[in-house]
Amino acid sequence: MKRIGSLLSALALSGVFCVTSADVANGVLLKQPAAATSYCHMKFPAVRPSTLAGDHPMLKSSTTGDVIDFYGACDENPVGRDQVASQRMEYSQQLDEPYFD
Repeated sequence: MKRIGSLLSALALSGVFCVTSADVANGVLLKQPAAATSYCHMKFPAVRPSTLAGDHPMLKSSTTGDVIDFYGACDENPVGRDQVASQRMEYSQQLDEPYFD
């Protein structure tokens, strides 16, 4: 009976956190669809600051702890135009911050 309970728990968790192999290849750490909507809660590493200005942005290692906690469309790309623009703006604000204190 304990095995059935463990199996059901594992199946329930795998259904809630449905990260596909394509998502893993894109750097997605978590992809949790919201009920009855086309929105997802996603987590993925931030883009490396040194690659933000280039044509080929690269994600940081997931072990750095610099993770984007995103809620929006399920087809969001961690290195897509929207994410790069958002992170570029955030990074430039972080650079300017010490000068305004």
